[in-house]
Amino acid sequence: MARLTFTMAEEMNATGNDERFAQVRLIAFDLDGTLIDSSRDLITAVNAALARMGMAALDDPTVLSYIGQGARDLMRQALGEGATEDRVDAGLLYFREYYAEHLLDFTRPYPGVVAALERLQGRTLAVLTNKPLRFALPIVEGLELAPRFARIYCEDSFPRKKPDPMGMQALLEEFGVAAREALLVGDSEIDMETARNAGTWACGVSYGLGSHRLHLCPPDLLISDMRELAGELGI
Repeated sequence: MARLTFTMAEEMNATGNDERFAQVRLIAFDLDGTLIDSSRDLITAVNAALARMGMAALDDPTVLSYIGQGARDLMRQALGEGATEDRVDAGLLYFREYYAEHLLDFTRPYPGVVAALERLQGRTLAVLTNKPLRFALPIVEGLELAPRFARIYCEDSFPRKKPDPMGMQALLEEFGVAAREALLVGDSEIDMETARNAGTWACGVSYGLGSHRLHLCPPDLLISDMRELAGELGI
């Protein structure tokens, strides 16, 4: 399948629904930056960890640019070049200790997400995130989103995380769905690469934490509000 450019995806949205997505039966969603806005709680936790290590706080855009490939990668980048693995371990410990106590201080679903998930209940829905289960599950449950998903797969659910296709392939196999009957929705190039690697459709959201990087792996479909998705699928 030829990849769409970012501009082409936008033009497609402007011209109406795309019949290619009419057969989609399984929809997997990224979590941070896609379903939930967790930016304030993540930024605060990173800077709390840096403070414990005697380092200055980072500005919001810098921390946000590090989000997407799991907590360890987040802290490694926050600590800067030359950080030893022992130092990354310590920073990750401090981050996890703080974040575990502040998961839902400010984190909320993005506008339209709850209504969109309700409208999509005729499809099999899942979460596929690089966030550890110990954080992802309490958040999804605390925001009362969990009952809407058939599966919630996280960073530690498989030996390899996104953009490796292992998690998406597991969902396809579990629910007996062909790759072209599945869609992965996310806010960053990591999610789009995961979809490409699994052979599924890719939908980007323009409002998320990593949306400024979507041009690195353009989606098949681009939406600016989760409520647009049902219409694009012909629901």
